Amino acid sequence: MRKGERERSPCHQRRLFPAWRKVNARSPTMPIPPTRSLKLQLAAALGLLFALLIAAIGYTSYELNLRRNDYRLQNSAHHLQTLSHALVEQSQRYLMHRPDDYEKYGRDLTLYYPLLHRQLEQYEQIVQGFLACNDPTATDTALAPGCALDRRSSDDLTHLAATWKSFRGGLRQTLGMDEDGPRLTAAAEFVAANGREIDQAAMQFAASLQAMMEARLERVRIFLWAVGMVALAAFLFLLYALVVRVLRPLSSAQEGFARVAQGDFSHPVPVEIRNEIGDLVAAFNALAERLAAMFRFAARINRGTTLEQTLQFVREEFQRFVPVDWIGVLTPAAAEPERWQLERYAAAPGLGAFDATVGLRIGDCPAGLLEACHPLACDPARLAGLPAALAAAGLRSFALAPLPHSKQGGGMLAFAAFAAEAYDENRLEFIGNISGQVSPVLDRTLVLEGLVVAAVSGLAKLAESRDPETGDHLLRMARYSALIAEELGRTERYRERIDPAYVRDILRFAPMHDIGKVGIADSILLKPGRLDADEFAAMQRHPLIGGEVLRRCEAQVNELGYRIFTVAIEIAEGHHEKFDGSGYPRGLAGEGIPLAARIIAVADVFDALTSRRPYKEAWPVMQALETLRRESGKHFDPEVVTAFERVLPQVMLIYETHKHV
Repeated sequence: MRKGERERSPCHQRRLFPAWRKVNARSPTMPIPPTRSLKLQLAAALGLLFALLIAAIGYTSYELNLRRNDYRLQNSAHHLQTLSHALVEQSQRYLMHRPDDYEKYGRDLTLYYPLLHRQLEQYEQIVQGFLACNDPTATDTALAPGCALDRRSSDDLTHLAATWKSFRGGLRQTLGMDEDGPRLTAAAEFVAANGREIDQAAMQFAASLQAMMEARLERVRIFLWAVGMVALAAFLFLLYALVVRVLRPLSSAQEGFARVAQGDFSHPVPVEIRNEIGDLVAAFNALAERLAAMFRFAARINRGTTLEQTLQFVREEFQRFVPVDWIGVLTPAAAEPERWQLERYAAAPGLGAFDATVGLRIGDCPAGLLEACHPLACDPARLAGLPAALAAAGLRSFALAPLPHSKQGGGMLAFAAFAAEAYDENRLEFIGNISGQVSPVLDRTLVLEGLVVAAVSGLAKLAESRDPETGDHLLRMARYSALIAEELGRTERYRERIDPAYVRDILRFAPMHDIGKVGIADSILLKPGRLDADEFAAMQRHPLIGGEVLRRCEAQVNELGYRIFTVAIEIAEGHHEKFDGSGYPRGLAGEGIPLAARIIAVADVFDALTSRRPYKEAWPVMQALETLRRESGKHFDPEVVTAFERVLPQVMLIYETHKHV
């Protein structure tokens, strides 16, 4: 492949080249607050239900263990009652049949006394067990350690233990110290007289234990009731969330989706709630808005009459989706294949004009940009040429999108925005889609303009060919005019008015300034001597003839939806007007003369003076320049003459290359 050639290939990828800085992708929607997230709310409600279930199971299991201990305590308390009843009844029976001789005493010594001793030991063991159970630090006990008696039960246990201690001490004294000969009758009388006290204490303690157990059972019942109420509330909340935050928004969204599906893109689906469903609806609305914008865009570009209008439509329609403060078309420069030139652009209000010569060199872009056919983003301050000019104007983001189907040898759309890092991956993909839609329209516009301009330029060359002594007059004066226009575009006064498209129109249409001469008779046009009054009057009609030819051309292209020859008509009709109003055909003066005509007037006269004609020799450049200065404010616009003097070095390069002396 020769240098400068570009092989076009289908767009199969949309990745970012590592040579250009990859911007951080941002989410198209703002994060949902945690308090509004449907997922978090449902997860919290389900988590609460699960926690309640676990708590209910755990607490119930704990209380069941306590109930088992409580039943053991209650059984021991009932055992105390049984023992105290048995002590009293046995003592009473013993007294009813008290021994009256040693033989009966010996019998009771082997029957009553061991039973009494065993019952006392059992009672003592149970009381001590209760005392140890009530002591949190005790671990060696027959009852459950740490049985956690309530205050009433603990007080009754203390009373029981004190009563029992007093009873046991008194009984031992009554029995006496002689183990072999205890005083059984006296002991039975003591038990019968005092046994009711320990029996009452045991009954009171058993009753307090029963009350404690019932209180704990009531607490379990209340807890389970509370858990049930909370579970019911959680269930009702889930039901509410399902209806209000899911079913109702879905029903509303379904209705809106149906309207959009019928083509009503102007009807946004209401976002009733800020959650995942709301985000889904918002994303659908954004999609519908983009589709509506695409339809509007398609309709507008078909009505567009110029490429500038098409670019302005792109900038206006897609500003809501992608930051676009500046958009331009770059095409390969015919004389410099390694450089893309700025063909046209559209900018936000307030952005000044850009130098028409600014462009972008292929070497400043990643290799394979056109072949890969996907958009790129970069920091404009890091590149030369057009990106640097955009950065100087305050634009901090820059993106390029190759036109995938361009017939212009690899054209590109350039986007710029004031916001930093404005083009993330989502927006680059959207830009790529725009490029695919715009490419055929741009091609059609450029090709049509080129064909029409080429055809009309042929008429201009026809007029030039009738005067063979002019040489490269049209080439020179067109380039002089473009240099003057570029220089004026750099001034504060004309920065907003003169843009690259205007300069390009000057360059293209300057050769048509004398196109009206095709309607002038050869006897007048080629007459070697001075024209008489009638002949000169006929010659003065050529600006109007030229304007009429171009107006008919413009009417034809207007029927196709384009506007091309506005500047050409101004040039053809006004290039013989003079700044002081003494020119023809209309006698316009000052700024009443179109700017393009004022520019062409200086370039045309300078080239005429410095070129050889049948009736004169070529003037020296300085002599011609003195004439321009002398006629400044009379024949010529002083600002145009001043701009011409500033670009005189570039003018001389053209003059030396193509001079006709």
